[in-house]
Amino acid sequence: MRKILIGLTFCSFLLPFFSKSYSQTLGFELNDTKRVNIPFEVYNNLIVVPVVLNNQIPLKFILDTGVRTTILTEKSFSDILNLTYSRKYTISGLGGERHVDAYITNNVSLSLPGVSGKGHAMLVLAEDYLELRNYLGTEVHGILGYEIFSRFIVTINYDKKVLTLTTPEHFKKRRRFQEVEMKVEDTKPYISGRIVYKTGEHLDVKLLVDTGASHGLLLDKSSDPQITIPEKHITTSLGRGLGGLLEGEMARLKYFHLGEACWQDILATFPETNSFLDSLKNVGTFRNGSVGGEILSRFTVVINFPEEKLYLKKGKSFKKDFTYNLSGLVVKAIGSRLNTYEITEVRKNSVGEKAGFKKGDVLVSINSIDASRLRLSNITNFLNARENKKLKLTVLRDGVKITQTFRLKSQI
Repeated sequence: MRKILIGLTFCSFLLPFFSKSYSQTLGFELNDTKRVNIPFEVYNNLIVVPVVLNNQIPLKFILDTGVRTTILTEKSFSDILNLTYSRKYTISGLGGERHVDAYITNNVSLSLPGVSGKGHAMLVLAEDYLELRNYLGTEVHGILGYEIFSRFIVTINYDKKVLTLTTPEHFKKRRRFQEVEMKVEDTKPYISGRIVYKTGEHLDVKLLVDTGASHGLLLDKSSDPQITIPEKHITTSLGRGLGGLLEGEMARLKYFHLGEACWQDILATFPETNSFLDSLKNVGTFRNGSVGGEILSRFTVVINFPEEKLYLKKGKSFKKDFTYNLSGLVVKAIGSRLNTYEITEVRKNSVGEKAGFKKGDVLVSINSIDASRLRLSNITNFLNARENKKLKLTVLRDGVKITQTFRLKSQI
């Protein structure tokens, strides 16, 4: 499974168009209460919440602090509802090399359990460029962002998988939560952290709080000459954006400090410049990188946009090791039932490559377990298990079954 999911937003010039047209009607409201709890699902560190579109179609959306308005990734749903499109946009993909089409539809209703929302503008992708359902292994239809965070104090309890929305006037900070200063710029939240290299060099960095990214720590090496890639690193695909695969490097740092929290031997990802451009989350605001779900999920997180505060309380997984795909094999779910699994990437010099697996191989079994009986998260856990773990994979290639056994090994 890819460790990062970015490239989910669009150009900043769209926001004035939305707010100008719907400033009086746009917004979410709690249904006659001051607080509501919403169960959510977690896939690859991403928060997936239930959303009903126009009071008719139940869907699932990723909750993402990095996007300024709602995105629907499958146009078929808006077509079913006969929604009208007020204008069409062309969005640049990777480094401007690929362009994707999207449409704006207005006055949309979006409802969550205990929450009603009317008069929303929504960006509808012409095609499912992000392939969320395939790379998460579950039905996911869109992304929900700033409209939720701007109206409520949002508490994310990753351990209990409960999202709590509280009206600002009824919010009270709880004990045992660490307060972290946060700045909201261009509708997005930013905090400060400190990175320490194994050489002892250190740097304070400005980071986007990005609940819509799977990675832990992402650093943009073009933002500061002191941000460098450690000598021991791997070159790999970091995820998928609007224009396709996002390339870059992955390496370990000696320490990462976030408020009072500190982790040793943390994984950091360094996207290529052209790939990073595919995530338009950095438009208009300087930053050095972002913190995503791999770090945020180690806490109960309270995001307070009105007062520009972030509150953190350590969760059950705070001390778990930072790991990555040791096999070098990236797999996605395909088919209508999402229970067929295809290898989409084989990392260079990985044990998966040395075992002879190739892009396009279809997984038949893993450790003698029929792959169709597994969920994508189960397969990801196998490929991301401890070092020296033995795996026996059978794949189908050109109608021929091929079986290889190998042991997982770290490259960094």
